[in-house]
Amino acid sequence: MSLFAARAAVLGTENAFKIGPYVKEVEDQGHRVIKCNLGEPDFDLPAHIREAVKKHLDLGLTHYCDPQGILPLREAIAREVGSTRGIPVSPDRVVVFPGAKTPIGFCEQTYCDPGDEVIYPSPGYPIYESFTRYVGARPVPLHLEERHGFSFSGDDLEPLIGKRTKLIILNFPSNPTGGVADRRQLESIAAVIRAKAPQDARVYSDEVYEKILFDGSVHQSIAALPGMRERTIIVSGVSKTYSWTGGRIGWAVFPTAAEAVLFRNLNINYFACVPAYNQMGAVTGLESPLSAPEVARMVAAFQERRDVVVAGLNAIPGVTCRKPLGAFYVFPNIGGLCEALGAFEAHQSLPEEKRLRSSPATLFQMFLLFRYQVATVDRRSFGEIGAEGKHYVRLSIATGLDDLQEALARIARAGADRQGFAAFVREGKHLY
Repeated sequence: MSLFAARAAVLGTENAFKIGPYVKEVEDQGHRVIKCNLGEPDFDLPAHIREAVKKHLDLGLTHYCDPQGILPLREAIAREVGSTRGIPVSPDRVVVFPGAKTPIGFCEQTYCDPGDEVIYPSPGYPIYESFTRYVGARPVPLHLEERHGFSFSGDDLEPLIGKRTKLIILNFPSNPTGGVADRRQLESIAAVIRAKAPQDARVYSDEVYEKILFDGSVHQSIAALPGMRERTIIVSGVSKTYSWTGGRIGWAVFPTAAEAVLFRNLNINYFACVPAYNQMGAVTGLESPLSAPEVARMVAAFQERRDVVVAGLNAIPGVTCRKPLGAFYVFPNIGGLCEALGAFEAHQSLPEEKRLRSSPATLFQMFLLFRYQVATVDRRSFGEIGAEGKHYVRLSIATGLDDLQEALARIARAGADRQGFAAFVREGKHLY
């Protein structure tokens, strides 16, 4: 009998964190790594939110609280989501979680029986695919193609919907591509869902990057369209908007209060509750007039960095990069660079076990880290199913402009170092 349950073997991970020990290994050798791997804003938590947390610590909000989330925060979320989407939202439909990641797995295990299907974007946030297999559901990737701007329409979604579809995951603005949906696109998607999806299927709308928008783009939620509020779970949180990844405050607005009650019970079973002092900090973030200028300052910095990085990547031979409209990532195509380095041949020469766990882009990602000290994340990390032949890496621009410019210079040098790449592959370490 095995020590671990069989499902543990199919649980994936988020490689932006997985490469952390590799980064430390390089740093322990005395090198400074430019970390473009993690999706974590490099700004401080705004002072007015930080002071609110300290205030409520001093007031003694350090005990158990409502597992669904304290009422002041659920009321603030209901007001914010309702006003920005133009839909009615009541606090009894809101559930607070330790971050916006938690409801991904909770929803998959709650709505899906073994064999039910989850449709999700690929490339997309890796936990969508990872947790689907863990709960015994069938992953159905919706492949986003560069030639279509990493976007999709209802026509692309329609053939994937079947009788066992239970969750359809949307993510706008998108990780890792930075795609932003307009209303026409969402109307096309909504029309197909209304026409073909089973009545008990849910749309999981991951909107955690909703405030990180460039070039005048406006956030649109599918929940605001006719007939979709009753089907859609709206998910967001504080990690990206307020540069508060350590606060672990996320939330979901469910279609019904009955669903929210069930997720309240899941919270009880898993972690009891989320710290009330952090929840009160989130209330301040959502309601204080001081928040909007802080968010705007951060977004302006991201847009400046995006412009510099996209231009710099497109100047590197063998690299092309689209300009994202949201989030804080760029997702360059490095196919030409991989070809020039000999990465395709190097990948094919690997033993089968290593080849199946790697890709030409993975080889470049690891070469870039261990030889040129820039941490990135490869395409396979954003959905393994059907990722063959797709040669991309994700760079987070949530780091300082000077470091990003140095990273561009290092990437250019690495892309021209065919001899060094060949030696790295021959060494045989850290190939995935």
